[in-house]
Amino acid sequence: MTLIEALNGTLAPDNIRLQMVLLSIPYWGFDEQEHVGQLVVCNDLANEVREIFRIIFEAKFPIEKMIPISKYNWSDERSTDDNNSSAFNYRPIHLTNRLSIHSFGRAIDINPMQNPYIAIDGSVHPETSTYNPLQPGTILDGDIVVRTFEQFGWEWGGRWTDRKDYQHFQKNEVHS
Repeated sequence: MTLIEALNGTLAPDNIRLQMVLLSIPYWGFDEQEHVGQLVVCNDLANEVREIFRIIFEAKFPIEKMIPISKYNWSDERSTDDNNSSAFNYRPIHLTNRLSIHSFGRAIDINPMQNPYIAIDGSVHPETSTYNPLQPGTILDGDIVVRTFEQFGWEWGGRWTDRKDYQHFQKNEVHS
């Protein structure tokens, strides 16, 4: 997929779209084979995202799939139900009208079926997902995935106290 295809149909304004880049990312699959997926991220994060996923790949942490969310017609629900790992998606935060940090290409979700979002009301998304630390592809506090993202200054949603977003890593923009 090209960057134009990966951004096709987004409602993001030009000033955001022009900051996005399409990365080809090697990853270790659930089938114990090497695959190459794609992530759309903010251009200022491209090099560190490549390095983070290089480390995760070398550790053979399994990822189901990694496809730009445009393939799912910008439906976060369809993407997460398919256990797709993704980054850029111009959309609001669940149950709010505020833009998600995914809207700026500054967040990545990994294996949502193994690493669900658990809302304040206790609802689980994707609905059929479960957080089972024994299941391959599950992100755990202190594991190679969390340590690597945090080493680069990213925040893990599994540490949040009001809700849990085990699939989610984000890096806020640094203002000088």
